[in-house]
Amino acid sequence: MLCLKGFQVGPAGTAFIHQTNPDRRIPRIVADAVSHFEIYAEDPTQLVEFYAALFEWTIEKAPGVDYWRIQTGAGGSGYNGGLTYRPIEGPRSWVHYVTVEDLDHAVAQTEELGGSVLRAKAAVPKVGWYAVAADPEGNIFALWQHDKGAMPPLEPED
Repeated sequence: MLCLKGFQVGPAGTAFIHQTNPDRRIPRIVADAVSHFEIYAEDPTQLVEFYAALFEWTIEKAPGVDYWRIQTGAGGSGYNGGLTYRPIEGPRSWVHYVTVEDLDHAVAQTEELGGSVLRAKAAVPKVGWYAVAADPEGNIFALWQHDKGAMPPLEPED
């Protein structure tokens, strides 16, 4: 088992919070893998088209409810999510990173489909490239491209 600053990763790859709890009256909080994600919109049908075109996700309307099921990744290897009407005004959210083969192409396609770029392409040195974007409804997501050669441009010397 690997322990990193309060988190442990078990042999199966499941991460959880590591807490010593000498006072057994306080319950221990255990976190498991993220189960799914949801994207909220005023007009979900617009985002069905946006995400299906941008990432080629399979998105299907659930029968009898205003909810669309999202399957990411080819052959069911991805992460499941949903799309529905915004439940409350301006919910805060986590930023989900979507792995793409070509970040520059994905950024251009995001803009062509009506989205916007909030943070231009940037490097995580020797790991990869990312950009932060918003869909046409303003929901934030990030695009990620693995690249062990990624390096930010050198800053000019004064």
